[in-house]
Amino acid sequence: MSYLSDISLRRAITLLVVVLTVLIGGTWLTIKLATDHLVDEYVKGTASDWAHFIADNITDLQQIAAGEQPSAASLAFFEGSRKSNQVLRYVIFNPQGYSQLVVDSTRIALVDLASYSVNAARAAKQGLPVVDVKRGSESAGLPGSFGEAYVPVIAGNQPVAVVAAYVDEKEAADIIYSTFLAAVITLCLLMALSFGVPAIAWYLRTREKQLADRRIKFLAHHDPLTGLANRARLIDRLEAALAVLPTTGGMIAVHFIDIDRFKQVNDTLGHDGGDCLLSTIGKRLNAMTRMEDMVARLGGDEFVVVQTGITGKAQVEAFARRIESILGAPVYYKEQEISSTYTIGIAFAPADGATPERLLKSADLALYAGKAAGRNCIRFFSPEMDELMQKRIVLERAIRDAVMHRGFALHYQPVFEMAGKQLVGFEALIRLPAPGGSFIPPATFIPVAEEMRLIDKIGAWVLGEACRIAMTWPENLTVAVNLSPAQFEHGAVEMAVADALKTSGLEPNRLELEITETLLLVNTEATIATLRRLKDMGVSIVMDDFGTGYSSLSYLWKFPFDKIKIDRSFMESFDKSGHDVETIVRTIIALGREMKMQVTVEGVETAQQVDFLYDADADQVQGFYFGKPVPASEVSADILKGFNKTLAAGEPAETKLRIVTKAKI
Repeated sequence: MSYLSDISLRRAITLLVVVLTVLIGGTWLTIKLATDHLVDEYVKGTASDWAHFIADNITDLQQIAAGEQPSAASLAFFEGSRKSNQVLRYVIFNPQGYSQLVVDSTRIALVDLASYSVNAARAAKQGLPVVDVKRGSESAGLPGSFGEAYVPVIAGNQPVAVVAAYVDEKEAADIIYSTFLAAVITLCLLMALSFGVPAIAWYLRTREKQLADRRIKFLAHHDPLTGLANRARLIDRLEAALAVLPTTGGMIAVHFIDIDRFKQVNDTLGHDGGDCLLSTIGKRLNAMTRMEDMVARLGGDEFVVVQTGITGKAQVEAFARRIESILGAPVYYKEQEISSTYTIGIAFAPADGATPERLLKSADLALYAGKAAGRNCIRFFSPEMDELMQKRIVLERAIRDAVMHRGFALHYQPVFEMAGKQLVGFEALIRLPAPGGSFIPPATFIPVAEEMRLIDKIGAWVLGEACRIAMTWPENLTVAVNLSPAQFEHGAVEMAVADALKTSGLEPNRLELEITETLLLVNTEATIATLRRLKDMGVSIVMDDFGTGYSSLSYLWKFPFDKIKIDRSFMESFDKSGHDVETIVRTIIALGREMKMQVTVEGVETAQQVDFLYDADADQVQGFYFGKPVPASEVSADILKGFNKTLAAGEPAETKLRIVTKAKI
């Protein structure tokens, strides 16, 4: 269609040029002919006037025509008339047409050898003037345009002489030609403007429309940023390749490529930096693939490479490794290096899918498995991935329903103070109810909720609900709430905390916000600034899971945490590692005390651990030994008062557990 449109446009332009040429050329020719006619008439008239002037003023023309010398009066008249720059010469002819006297700029004399003039003889015979216009040549000494007039002199009804005047009208002709030339040019320009401007506007509009149509058709099948094929184009190509697959007997491999943590590139370098990375990836993939292969971008940071004509898994894996190597090379944006890793999911046709949609889904499932395994890897599709995806879909639906209908539940685990032997607060732990009365563990659904970008809504609900429940407790008890790094990415943490405190009326010093060090690994300065503003509200900031990360110690002096919570993994290894765990825990407790930070030990489950922590001078403890997480309905004010009285009486931990058990019953 585009080719035919180009032909039609070229034909229309050619026709327009021909029409304009004919119009302008015809106008030019018409005006030139008219101008030539006017010049000729003017020249003829002037020459005739001069010839008549001589004939009327020379009295002895008959004698001169007979070969006699002109009179003195005639000579004087000839002498005066030849001073005119306009007249080239005068010639007196006899009635037979032979010249007798020549008057020009150099002489006035009878001719020695008469010359015959047809025009002079014709004028004498007809008794009428004969006028003509000649075109001369400057190289021959003649003007470009001059007139000849032969006027017969009649006496007694008989011609006695013929007076010829040769007049130079080059200057007058030039003036006429110049005037008409200006008129012609003006008229042609007006015609060109009258027809040309609309024609140019039509051409430009038509060309613009053609380019727009081409752009629309291109965008319908290509990605505007990278120029690669889009999903629609990819589906078409896959359908064609799958259609001929039974006859060729080969296989097709679909490589589903995703940039790991692409959002961090946009966050640190802006969307221009992200676009630079995406464009570079597109160019590199195009450069490394064959003509028969295909590269597409499905949107965001997802790319697909269709590898055709393959013979086995080893060939496909080698190609995927090559993709990893080429894409892994650094990309530079404004002198900043972008280093990224990539996860690749691979599916085969026809084994993993006989349709484009099924094949892409299988490759996507393999990609998802690679991301779940830690990213920066290659995964081939396996049937088990379908089952995992179905479970994922069910989990996403449960999370979405819980967000919409407030279907989450909070359980509260007690936290005890070692020195005072009393309950100091609870940690709020979120639960997602599952069919049958069980609960889906937070470690299972929280990462999914983060990927679904729903964690900010969930976190806001947890803060509001925990503060509301804490208002039903004695005023000396605190409530601890875990914050996800994803909540800080959305930038809504401060508002959520402020709204929860304002709505519930809870005193800020009764709210503890627990974070893990993974939050501080990205955009540290901005995160610490947010934490400082939260602390300025009056809430406590707690470093959770201390001792299991990469660089927890470096953050203790960057930000004044109120509390450190030693990860439960230390108590889980207490009975196995013994002395080593004791040394580490004592060191952390001493470090916290030196930095004026409280230390809470999580995962306490045995009396032996309690005794050790008492000797180690731990500030607070938390674990199944002191109570499992329970719903808010089981944490009533009466039970809390019972905890406090029991602890104040110095009863052993077994008694405390009996109180918790009795309260549950």
